[in-house]
Amino acid sequence: MVLVTGGTGLVGAHLLLHLIENGENVRAIYRNQNNIQKTKTVFELYKKAELFDKINWLEADILDVPSLENAFIDIEYVYHCAALISFDAKDEEKLRKTNIEGTANMVNFSIAKGIKKFCFFSSIAALGDIAPHETYITEETDWNPEKPHSDYAISKYGAEMEVWRGLQEGLDVIILNPGVILGPIPKTKNCDQGSAEFYTRVANGLSFYTIGSTGFITVTDVIKTAFDLMKSTIKNERFTLIADNVIFRDILNTIAATLKVKKPSIHAKPILMNFLWIADSLFSTLFFQKRKITKAAAKASYSKNLYSNEKIKTALGTVFLDVHQYIKDVSKL
Repeated sequence: MVLVTGGTGLVGAHLLLHLIENGENVRAIYRNQNNIQKTKTVFELYKKAELFDKINWLEADILDVPSLENAFIDIEYVYHCAALISFDAKDEEKLRKTNIEGTANMVNFSIAKGIKKFCFFSSIAALGDIAPHETYITEETDWNPEKPHSDYAISKYGAEMEVWRGLQEGLDVIILNPGVILGPIPKTKNCDQGSAEFYTRVANGLSFYTIGSTGFITVTDVIKTAFDLMKSTIKNERFTLIADNVIFRDILNTIAATLKVKKPSIHAKPILMNFLWIADSLFSTLFFQKRKITKAAAKASYSKNLYSNEKIKTALGTVFLDVHQYIKDVSKL
């Protein structure tokens, strides 16, 4: 049996569908009964609602060790997708606890229960810091602790250290570092979780764009690659998962064209982005509102990081979906 954490999130829900479609016996843990509906909605979106009932749901929490005891009964393989994603400095403690301590718990149980293979979904945020003589960030790029990193990046890097510890204690592992993961276009205009925020902001009339860039990939490619690696003889490796390095302006323009709304037209240069995050910080503090733009997000919006996907293409011969075409295709779902 396969155990999936984070099964009510974007990656986890799509992974559950893919596993069941491929004949796997699957258990998924949840913390809140209401969140299971999110996964059911994904199955319904792809017209596979009849497969949803094949999931063995179990209430458990990666931070609640006793609850994990039952979750690991009869489990042979683990996909650890559960994580907290936040770039708000106020969430530092939650990030470290969920992403590092939670992963440590999953690794400890996997070692104790003799799990055959453990797949951890990390992030390109946990990859290293490019040196002056380098062009692309790869799996081998060194992490420089002296350079500034977001709390989220630090928590994912710390989580990876727990997974590598598991390797040292005999656990076979795979670590995946996906870029910005694009999923289906949300049906509502108030979804602000993960990459859905791109769709939501453009749909709501986003005026600004930046010309920074980062790696993007579709959720379809992320879960298929994870599944293929877990089924292969490949183990104890780390893979960067991106389809391409894309300028933010170009992604926003594709979304706008697909949604048939106005494209963002004002170039937000670094000085403006820095002003916006400072103003947003003051506003959120004064009025107890959720942050809309953080310092880390502002910096990322104009950073021009380039990531290499050569390792995974060499390992599996992977051909990734074009992210622009994917956006157009999922609009028809």
